[in-house]
Amino acid sequence: MTLSVTVLGSSGSYPGCGRACSGYLVQGGGTTVWMDAGSGTMANLQKHVRLDEVDAIVLSHEHPDHWADLNGFQVACAFGDGPDRIAVHAPEPLQKLAYSFNKSSIDWNTIADGSVARIGGQSWRFSRTDHPPETLASRVEVDDTAFVYTADTGTKWEPGDFLSGLDLLLAEATFQDKDAAEVEAEGKHVGHLSARQAGEMARAAGVPRLVITHLWPTHDVAVSRHQAQEGFGGPVEVAGEGDQFVVEAVRG
Repeated sequence: MTLSVTVLGSSGSYPGCGRACSGYLVQGGGTTVWMDAGSGTMANLQKHVRLDEVDAIVLSHEHPDHWADLNGFQVACAFGDGPDRIAVHAPEPLQKLAYSFNKSSIDWNTIADGSVARIGGQSWRFSRTDHPPETLASRVEVDDTAFVYTADTGTKWEPGDFLSGLDLLLAEATFQDKDAAEVEAEGKHVGHLSARQAGEMARAAGVPRLVITHLWPTHDVAVSRHQAQEGFGGPVEVAGEGDQFVVEAVRG
């Protein structure tokens, strides 16, 4: 069964001009999952599926650029345009923070570091990343294909075998070299990767295919791609709204 990821939003931290925040449509195994629901992603979601065709929602962490459109989805559910009930998999802190317009529409499922979940025909596993609130990367497998979405993370994330045997890595790449250098000069640690660092992480893990996302809204995409490619040592794709990445078994 084909596993695919469609980009609903790829803008980091706030919506850029004509761009939504973090959000992806994960389809495979006869199942449709909305992964992260940042601002603007619900509008883009409806270009690909009806709201009542969403089987589950997975949210990585409590920063609003990754879940704000959940509220609009609850409104749709309340008035019959979405499913009567939806399973939402999220860290506990986000559940306590999220405003519930229609509490009866959501079945909360708590996920944490090391959690596993079977969502329809998809297998999900979660890993705590290097980001200030509890933030979870997702590994999704369908049959013999697998991809990982890093969510937000810095360089101190230790994924172990979480990145082993992947066909595709969807990695955040908020910063460019100049930003990373400024942060280092100030002696700070920020829980985000630069494009180059995303490339280096993928290369170290032996990932065959890298897609970068969560780019800072005003950054030149071509510069981010170039720096990621230097770190990765090969071609890198950049997530853009509407792009669909078919996860193919390319492992040796």
